[in-house]
Amino acid sequence: MTALIDPKTTAVMLNSQFIVQCAKETDLADILAIYNQSVAGKQATANLTPVTMAERVDWFNEHINNAKRPIYIVKAIVKAAIETTDTATQEIEQATIQMGAQVQMGEQESSAAPIVAWGSFSDLYARPAYHISSEISIYLHQDYHGKGLGGMLARWMLSQAPSLGIRNVVALILAHNQPSLGLFTKLGFTQWGYMPQVCDMQGFIADVVMLGKAVSVDD
Repeated sequence: MTALIDPKTTAVMLNSQFIVQCAKETDLADILAIYNQSVAGKQATANLTPVTMAERVDWFNEHINNAKRPIYIVKAIVKAAIETTDTATQEIEQATIQMGAQVQMGEQESSAAPIVAWGSFSDLYARPAYHISSEISIYLHQDYHGKGLGGMLARWMLSQAPSLGIRNVVALILAHNQPSLGLFTKLGFTQWGYMPQVCDMQGFIADVVMLGKAVSVDD
C-alpha cells in the first residue's frame, strides 16, 4: 500500500534535482505565478486572462483542507542555499540517489528551494458518486519545460492516486496542446471522450480531449 505523504513535514525525492510535497498555505502565490505563465499561450488552460489570488483562494483552501484532493508542489533543490551541516540537508543529499525516498524538512530547508512545478487532483464532478474519479492537472515553470519534469511529476501522482481512493484519473486537454497529449499518451492514458468546438479562445475555437486511465486502488 502506498502511504500518503505528510503534508507538513515530508518531502519525496523525484530525482537528485527535485523534491515533491503537499502545498501549504503560503504557496498559493507561487502556484498562481506558474499557472499564469501558461495563459498567454492559449494552449494549457482555457483561462484567457491571468487569475488573481482572490479568485483562487477558495479553490486553494478546498484542496489543502481535503487530504483526498491534494495540490503537490515540486521544488528544485538548491544546495548552496542550505547549511551543509544541517541534519535535514544531509538526509536530502543521501536520498538523492534513491528516487521516491522520503526526507523530513524544516521550514528553513523547504523555503530555500524554489517552486518550479505543481500538480493537483480535483473532483471530476461535484457529485458524491464521482469520488472514485479525479481530474489531474500539471503546470511547469516556463524555465523547466522540455526537461522531463512533467512526466516525473505525473508518474509520481499516479502512484499516489490509489491511496487517495482514486480509481480513474482523467486529463482534460485542449486538442491543439500536442505536448500534453503526447505526455499523457506515453503514460498509458487513452481517449475517453472528445468535445468539439467547446472553447472560445478569442481568436479561434478549440476542441477538448478527455484522456483517462484506470488505476488500481489499495485495499
